[in-house]
Amino acid sequence: MKISAIDIGSNSVRLATFAGGKTLYKTLKTTRLGEGLSLTGILKEEAIERSANAVAEFYRYALNEGSDKVYAFATAAVRSSANGQTFVGRVKELCGLNVEVLNGEEEARCGILGALGFGDGGIIDVGGASTEVTYQLNGQVLYAKSVNIGTVRLYDLAGRDKDRLLNVIRGKLQDYGDFTPQNTKMYAIGGTASRLGSMKHRLKEYHPEITDGTVLTLEEMYALADKLLSMSVEEIRATTICGSSAEIVGGGCLLMAEVMNYFGLKEIIVSEKDNLEGFVLIKEGRL
Repeated sequence: MKISAIDIGSNSVRLATFAGGKTLYKTLKTTRLGEGLSLTGILKEEAIERSANAVAEFYRYALNEGSDKVYAFATAAVRSSANGQTFVGRVKELCGLNVEVLNGEEEARCGILGALGFGDGGIIDVGGASTEVTYQLNGQVLYAKSVNIGTVRLYDLAGRDKDRLLNVIRGKLQDYGDFTPQNTKMYAIGGTASRLGSMKHRLKEYHPEITDGTVLTLEEMYALADKLLSMSVEEIRATTICGSSAEIVGGGCLLMAEVMNYFGLKEIIVSEKDNLEGFVLIKEGRL
């Protein structure tokens, strides 16, 4: 049986298809659903339209490729906007697909299940509108927190100015409260993690078989953030994997570094298994 899942994020819409316990493929479209959300509290009409159309296109593609089931879920941009249900309704109108809107704890749970199953360790998921940090030990989640700061929100609020970015980031870090992960592995999941892993390997195209397991050190993240924020958007597009995400990747890298530093992490490991895998595990009852 083939099962597909569509992850509707603040920066991109992603499709994954699974069969026999394996991920057959993943792909994405950058639609910037959360563009301007931090400034207005609502999703822009044009962002709703391009994102809903991407979901409908992925849905039809999955069915044409033989998927028996197609799930769809939305995260921070939809749940935190005043008109999130307008987006959900537009997807339903275009293709008949029901979109499940996850709260922050559900999003974090999907992420750590996808990356670790019930293994010990934790995740950082830097998204477009929120960043989740989750930690589990002996199969029990000890800490899970979603904070409304992500790459698209950062760009809306601070552009690509390092001082302004740091001011926004550090103003939100305290929302994570007091928690110190024990001496187990921590993983980075999601689009920002994949882009950062790709840049470490100097990849111009996405190769998850290469980026999965890549170690990113705190020192490397701060150095890369400085480099990206000193480059022009055009230069980032021309020399890295970050075509449609060139404006936001520098802020995303700085955010990753600051979150790592806040939790006392010297390194983090990129995992290409994430909330797409976790969501399907939950929906199919394979826990």
